[in-house]
Amino acid sequence: MNIQKTRRQIRTRNKIKNIDRPRVTIFRSNKFIYAQIIDDTKNETIIGVSEKNLKLEGTKSEKAKALGLLLAQKAKVKKVKKVVFDRGSYSYHGRVKMIAEGLREGGLDF
Repeated sequence: MNIQKTRRQIRTRNKIKNIDRPRVTIFRSNKFIYAQIIDDTKNETIIGVSEKNLKLEGTKSEKAKALGLLLAQKAKVKKVKKVVFDRGSYSYHGRVKMIAEGLREGGLDF
């Protein structure tokens, strides 16, 4: 992994690691985007979704927003209401921002 990317990721995680809420982590590749809710106190993944689960046509941003809505629906089933958004080393724009908007529309609080 690129050293600068790793440093950005660590800097972002250090800002949110002392909060006692599950975190939503994003991974973005050129083709797909993945999101998961992780409980750091138990060190386990609660929910994980990817664009591969969706059968949608449209732009990458539209698919990302639909992915956020899907993750929010699954979180409601698991009774997760408040989370921390971990964007990792990615800037908060484009597909990452659309996932956050989808999560908010789905009812998650962060």
